[in-house]
Parts: sequence; structure tokens; C-alpha cells
Amino acid sequence: MSKKIAIYPGTFDPFTYGHLDIVERAIKIFDEIIVTIALNTKKQPLFPVNERIEFIMDATRLIPHVKADCFEGLLVDFARTKNAVAIIRGLRAISDFEFEFQMALMNHRLDQDISTVFLMPNEKYTYLNSTIVKEVVEFGGNIDNLVTPLVASKLKEKFKS
Repeated sequence: MSKKIAIYPGTFDPFTYGHLDIVERAIKIFDEIIVTIALNTKKQPLFPVNERIEFIMDATRLIPHVKADCFEGLLVDFARTKNAVAIIRGLRAISDFEFEFQMALMNHRLDQDISTVFLMPNEKYTYLNSTIVKEVVEFGGNIDNLVTPLVASKLKEKFKS
């Protein structure tokens, strides 16, 4: 029986406890999770790819069979190279669904052997996203319960006045 590998793509700028919650849920379903940073030229990330990979590896260090990677191009092409059977997507709110549904349908059209699995985070993370975390730290708010200590430290460095 082959391993069931899933890809969890995102920008992860930065990786939050909401993202970690999705990984913890996904690893109960799949044998291996590859958290992968989508290199998107339309976005200007705060952190370079190597730091975001470090954030992912730090946050998931106690979860076996989780890897970090990055890719450019079509997600299904990357998933195919990793022998993945699924793409994991987190749904925080109804507002996420329409875009995610369209992407899932297109990915299915591109490769019918790769399924999209939608996971909802714990309700305490339904409001959480990387943009909100950056805004909170920028204005001096406490982010310790939103991100790992490593991410909190790096964010505070970035937003020092």
C-alpha cells in the first residue's frame, strides 16, 4: 500500500497557529503532509522563502511526517512530482469557500487523480490569517497566542520602530 501524501499550499507569510491546526488535522488523515510555499510573483511577502520554511519546520517539529517545500507554477504539477493524492485547503469562513471551490474544480480538471480536501480550523482560529497577525504586531499588539515564539520574535524585529 502506497503512502497517502497531501500537499498543504499557501504563502505562509508568516505561518500561524491556524496553519498549524490544519496540519495537525491533516496528519490524522494522511501519511505525510508537505507544507509548501507557493511562490507568487503577485504578492510581496514580508519574509523570504527560507525564513518561511524555517517557521514551518519549527512549528511542525514535533509532528512526524511533515515536510516543508516551495514551488512555482501549477500546484497540480508540483503535487504530481511528490506523488500526492490530495491538496489540503483550510476554510475559515463562508467567504473563503467560493474562491477555494473554483480552485478545487480547476485543479480537478487539470488532474483528476488529485483530490482537494477542505478542513476547517478550530473555531478559535477562524478569524486568523497572516495579514491580521502582521497588522496586530505592527500596531504593538500581542501576537503570542497567534504564532510560534520564533515567528513572534521575527515579526517584532521586522516592525521595530
